[in-house]
Order: sequence, then C-alpha cells, then structure tokens
Amino acid sequence: MTVINSLALAGLALPAAFLSASHLKTRRLARRAETLVPPVGQLQMVPGGSIHYVEMGPREAPPLVLIHGLSGQLQHFTYALAELLAPDFRVIILDRPGCGYSTRNQDHLATLSEQARMIQSFLDLRNVDQPILCGHSLGGAIALAMALNAPQKIRGLALLAPLTHPVADAGSFKGLIIHSPFMRRLIAQTVAIPAAQRTAGEVLQQIFAPSPCPEDFLIQAGGALGLRPKSFVAASADATLASAGIGEQSPRYASELKTPGAILFGSQDAVLDAKTNGNAMEQYGLHCETEPNQGHMLPITAPARCNQFIRDTVDSRC
Repeated sequence: MTVINSLALAGLALPAAFLSASHLKTRRLARRAETLVPPVGQLQMVPGGSIHYVEMGPREAPPLVLIHGLSGQLQHFTYALAELLAPDFRVIILDRPGCGYSTRNQDHLATLSEQARMIQSFLDLRNVDQPILCGHSLGGAIALAMALNAPQKIRGLALLAPLTHPVADAGSFKGLIIHSPFMRRLIAQTVAIPAAQRTAGEVLQQIFAPSPCPEDFLIQAGGALGLRPKSFVAASADATLASAGIGEQSPRYASELKTPGAILFGSQDAVLDAKTNGNAMEQYGLHCETEPNQGHMLPITAPARCNQFIRDTVDSRC
C-alpha cells in the first residue's frame, strides 16, 4: 500500500472515529436525561402518534390546556404555573406531538395544522369541551391554528409570548433549520447532542434574558430531555416546518380569527418581538399586555403574573 493510500485511509478513519465517539456520547446523554426526567403522566394514542399529558384540578372545572413552545416539554408549566391554576381549572398539560414523551410518526406532522389536528384529536378523545388554550411561544402559534381550524370547539385564547407572525431571523434556533429528514437524524445521532451540551448555558442565558435561568431548570423544568436525539429531531422539524408555516397562517387572522382572548409579553423578550407578535394581534381582537422587566420564558420566570393574566382573560374576555 502506498503512503498516499495510507494517508487517505487515515483521513477517512478520523471523521468516522469522531462520529462513532459522538454517537456513543449521545446515547449516554440520552439515557441519563430520561433517568433524570422520567415520564410523569399518561399516554393517549391519537392519529399520527401519541400525547403524553398530566391533569390537575377538579374534573368538573373549566378546562384549560397548556401548550409549550419550541424545544420544550410539559414541565415548563408544571414547574410553577400549573399548580397556581389547578384550584379553579381542569388543567391539562401536554407534551406537544414529538416532544417530551409524546410521539409523532412522521416529520411532516410538525406543521402547525397537523400539530393542531393531533392536539384537537387528543382533546376530543378525552372529552375536553370548549377549553381555554394557553400556548407559550410556538405553542401560541399552534393554539391559534386550533382556533382557526375548529373555532366552534375553542372557548378562548390566553397566549404567553406567542409566535403569531413570521420571524426574519431564527436567532438562537437557526441551527435547527434542516430540511432533509435524513440529515436531521444523522446530526441528531452524532454531533448535535454533545454540541448542545457544550452550548446549553449560553443558549439558555439568551432565552431567559433578562432573568437568569433557574439552577433547577434541567430537572424540574425538564430541560435535560433536550439532550436526546428525538428531541433534536422534533425541535428541528418544528423550527423548519411549523415556524415556516406561520407565514401561511397569519394572513388568515383578518377574516377567520373569531376566538376571543388576550396576549401577555415580556417587555424585554429577546426571542420574539412583542410589537410584531403581540400588539399586532389587537386588530384581530386579542388584547396585548406587556410585563416590564420580563423576557420570553414567562411561565417559569413570572408564574404569578401568568396566573393572574390567564384568570383575568377568562373572566373578562372569554
């Protein structure tokens, strides 16, 4: 074998060894994540997958459905907000399709309309009638999709820092934009999770700003579940398909959005612009409030304010 051939083989072996080591580390991190944050609720099969959910509060109380955002899970709400609402609502907290311990069978089910359909199927199967939808961030876009697609089934909207219009810059989430399902899975199984572990502190700081990320976020708020290949695949499909779909959804508000409700934004939200995604919705009947000195992660950083906002919205607007 020539020296050149030997060097060529060595050059191929180095990236292969790197990917193999990354894959093994990814598997270790995923196992540890599910040990730290095991499933806490029940599973309901729906067309296209399954929904992992938790219920709190009196079953006969008005239903309130909490829908988390991008790269999140139901623990974003059980962290502090859900227990404040539980005395007076039938609180249903769910992992969106593909997220947390919920599943979806195909990546194309990440579109806003398909996630809305799956969640509505879940509510129908659980006999949840006329709920208030509380969606945070991307969860707000899905709540709006549900209100547009089945307005007769939704009582009202109480949205927290929702995505309502197209975003020009994906910011901290631009690395999730991957159009090939094959590449999405290859990256998820090799380099994505070790890289996410290295950059987690910086990313969380940006998302929580101006508040600090809580020290118990990884476990109590389920953040550790993000260190799994399936979480990367779900977040990438969401960012690529669902977020892009907001461009198709937003023109429908003028003629089709009839569901009453309101929006709460943090004045210092560094993820979504409050004017574009909050104040702009007032022309469609959704009153927007702004909380000073708060950022994007309102359910975790300002649970008492969110609790009061949801209650006021239900009492005065729904």
